[in-house]
Amino acid sequence: MINSLNSQAPATGGDAAAQRRQELRQAAQAFEAVFIRQLIGSMRNAKLGEDMFGSQATEQFRDMADARLADSMSQQGTFGIADMLAAQFERQQAGIRPAQAGAQVEQAAAAAEAARTSSTAQPSNEVTR
Repeated sequence: MINSLNSQAPATGGDAAAQRRQELRQAAQAFEAVFIRQLIGSMRNAKLGEDMFGSQATEQFRDMADARLADSMSQQGTFGIADMLAAQFERQQAGIRPAQAGAQVEQAAAAAEAARTSSTAQPSNEVTR
């Protein structure tokens, strides 16, 4: 798969950036699927009783079903791990340091809070006693 990605014709500036974002998104989604698969596997291993119908075939089927469920959950963005990873990768590629990213997030949150409070701060006609 890596060879197939590298053998493609070089893309232009905008196309290369979009392609790189897509590749990062796919890698982040694949990581999220592996993480969810491990999470589901750990939950299955913590069984509280004996499985009455347990067999090797049943375990293999459950593993396949768990893998499919994990893939589906990562594609839907249920956990949001892929979104966070992709955002982090994009910040790193843009050269934004974590401290700068934190400051940008704080500034955006402060601006949103100021906008929210200014729109809700209207004089009340309530009579105080």
